[in-house]
Amino acid sequence: MNTSTWRKSSHSGGNGGECVELASAPGLIAIRDSKNPDGPKLLIGRDDFADLVATLKH
Repeated sequence: MNTSTWRKSSHSGGNGGECVELASAPGLIAIRDSKNPDGPKLLIGRDDFADLVATLKH
């Protein structure tokens, strides 16, 4: 994941609040804390990520 392009949500403010960043890899989505980019990353399958987003929207 070191060469992945990380991106913040378009809903994140520009003031450095509590944001998560996402990056994609083959078959996976990586999630990290924007305040700790060298910290742990959560790797989740694309289908599971889609289910997570749908659940959060509901």
